[in-house]
Amino acid sequence: MLKLVATDLDGTLLDARGEVSTRTREVIAALDERGVHVVFVTGRPLRWMDRLWEHVGDHGLAICSNGGIVYDARIHEVVASRTIPVDTGLEVGRRLREGLPGTTYALERVDGFAKEPEFMPRLPPPPGMRLGPLEDIFDDRVVKLLARHEDHGPEEYWSRAEELVGSLVTTTWSAVGTLVEISAAEVTKASTLAQFCAERGIAADEVVAFGDMPNDVPMLSWAGTSYAMANGHALTKDAAAHIAPHHDEDGVAQVLEELFPL
Repeated sequence: MLKLVATDLDGTLLDARGEVSTRTREVIAALDERGVHVVFVTGRPLRWMDRLWEHVGDHGLAICSNGGIVYDARIHEVVASRTIPVDTGLEVGRRLREGLPGTTYALERVDGFAKEPEFMPRLPPPPGMRLGPLEDIFDDRVVKLLARHEDHGPEEYWSRAEELVGSLVTTTWSAVGTLVEISAAEVTKASTLAQFCAERGIAADEVVAFGDMPNDVPMLSWAGTSYAMANGHALTKDAAAHIAPHHDEDGVAQVLEELFPL
């Protein structure tokens, strides 16, 4: 019996406009009435979640930053964080800079966003954002290190970054550009979701998960029932047991209506 729905957001639950459709919203509400947990499990940082909390409703919880943060929307509070040790983060930065010269960094922190001035300089920093070299902005509140390169191709950069620092941290990606998302060792969507479920007595075979990008692969591999989106990356489709319709066709909602049924 399925007790929990774990779903990625962008390219999965959200449509091409980055919105939750009426049909999907109604399905989430119906599951809530049945006592089924619905958890958003996303690479998004908290600062990109504000306009989506209304769709979480009384479910209340979201796993953000690829497992780095568990957030309770009902009390507007971070209830758990899995940060990157400072020494490890700085060593990762050093290795990538030496092995892939021209790498620049940004940080997703429990308390917001920080970056080096050279990281995507064409985008003006918002007021109050911390700017500076990695050594000055990295502290014990960092849940995700973002490494970017303007000249390397994405696949080449992702692969080389894993070779250089994969023994120290978890590397993944969820975008099409040359950007690597780095979390603490063994921190993934799956590992944080597994902790969340264990605390509530929910087994992996009682979970159905949905995703579309490589950062969803661990979660899809862990869940007892898994769906990659029809629009998803090939690695994600290989990891999932099933394929859901396209995210722009309410694919998650379609599957959930059949599974429960609604």
